Amino acid sequence: MSVVDFILNLAGLLLWLNWRSIRFDPLTRRMPATLMGTLRPATQKKVQRWHFLLFIGALLFLRAVIYWWVGSAANWTARLDFGPVVLSCRSDWFLRILAFSFFSFGLTLGIFYVCLLPLSLLAGPEPIHRLVKIPLGRVDDWPRWAKIILPFFATALCWWLASWVFGWLQISPKPVSPAERFEQSIIIGLGSYLLWKFPLGALLLLHLVNSYIYFGKHPFWKYTNVTAHKMLLPLEKIPLHIGKVDFAPVIGVAVIFLVAEGIDYELCRLYARL
Repeated sequence: MSVVDFILNLAGLLLWLNWRSIRFDPLTRRMPATLMGTLRPATQKKVQRWHFLLFIGALLFLRAVIYWWVGSAANWTARLDFGPVVLSCRSDWFLRILAFSFFSFGLTLGIFYVCLLPLSLLAGPEPIHRLVKIPLGRVDDWPRWAKIILPFFATALCWWLASWVFGWLQISPKPVSPAERFEQSIIIGLGSYLLWKFPLGALLLLHLVNSYIYFGKHPFWKYTNVTAHKMLLPLEKIPLHIGKVDFAPVIGVAVIFLVAEGIDYELCRLYARL
């Protein structure tokens, strides 16, 4: 069931990306009056932007019904992984599993956007960077400091609001005081930055592979190399070359994941003490 939930979350994410990108379709933009009579779509456009949101809502509701029906018989317990804390949701209570369905998709959507922000900060070359800009929209044009603090404040606020629902549905214990709820929100908000290790590590590994295997002049590899060089600038003055072998990408990946693991351990310890 967990694999099915993951696949359906990806399906919902694709629907969301279609909702975000359909406004960039040239056939959906207004054309000058002089061209209206000569340029028309080959077929009548039937799918509107709001349809994708309707499809997402229907998907999340229908899968909750399936989880409630099948999961109850299989004694399946759904899980929401927020980093420092993992919440369990029994599938025999429909309202609780319905909340899980929406929160599970919301968590997937949040992870996707948090992982896009470091790519926005690196601002690689076009046209690949456009794939980052389209989902982020105007956020991609925000100042660097605003994009850096956005994951913390957005995640902390979402957790603070969601904690009320979790407590009401008995998915998690209710905080004993507003101060404890506030402290939980801070820890969860800080934990959002740990997701950055995945896109940054992937870029460095792809850059390492492309350094030794020629894949052609595709814009993707130019984007990978440029963004990786920006990340490796702090290591530029350290002699990490032995002959023709460059260990900088490997060291970069190791540093990113070691620091992330250390921070994750401390955040989990702090959360457990609340």
